[in-house]
Amino acid sequence: MKLTVFGATGGVGTEVVKQALAAGRHVTAVVRDPSRLEVEDELLEVVVAELSEHGALTEAVSGRDVVISALGARERRPTTVVTDGAHAALAALRSAGGRRLLLVSASGPFVDGDGFFTGNVVKPILGKVLRHPFADMVAAERIVRASELDWTIVRPPRLLNGPHTGVIAARTDGNVRGGFSINRADVADYLLRAASDDSLIRQTVSIAKG
Repeated sequence: MKLTVFGATGGVGTEVVKQALAAGRHVTAVVRDPSRLEVEDELLEVVVAELSEHGALTEAVSGRDVVISALGARERRPTTVVTDGAHAALAALRSAGGRRLLLVSASGPFVDGDGFFTGNVVKPILGKVLRHPFADMVAAERIVRASELDWTIVRPPRLLNGPHTGVIAARTDGNVRGGFSINRADVADYLLRAASDDSLIRQTVSIAKG
């Protein structure tokens, strides 16, 4: 499998790159600052490009089996980074004739499947604190879901820097109840598994620690 990763220097993106390379997969990492990509491998191709550079992004996704957009906001201020990434990935895939896209979102803006306390107390507070990044993710999901491509949206909860465990709970009908966190390494693991799982095409999946 050949894959392209947007947001390859972020927490989840870096893990996706590392795990894919370890599995012998060809990886194209799309980055703005290559000095932040602390990975080297003969199967790794680095493309330095902004999300506005349609030609470079089209070339980066051409001939690849899947594109994973792992972009995310680093601060709580207004942002469109996830939405911009979704627009850019969709446009590049269309131009290149590709179809498979995985988008990393978050379970935070959504309450389906949550328990009463989480859905009615915790999430409203969280929604106020993180309203800008949450709004960005909701908008990005809407764009991807409306597309004609073979998309999968993956919603993790709070991200941690723990080790790769491979123990992951997943639901396509709502959030994982009691699933308040997950290690970034396990998010990457799930993304790579989902990339080749046709049953997840045009599905939104919430994941958490198993």
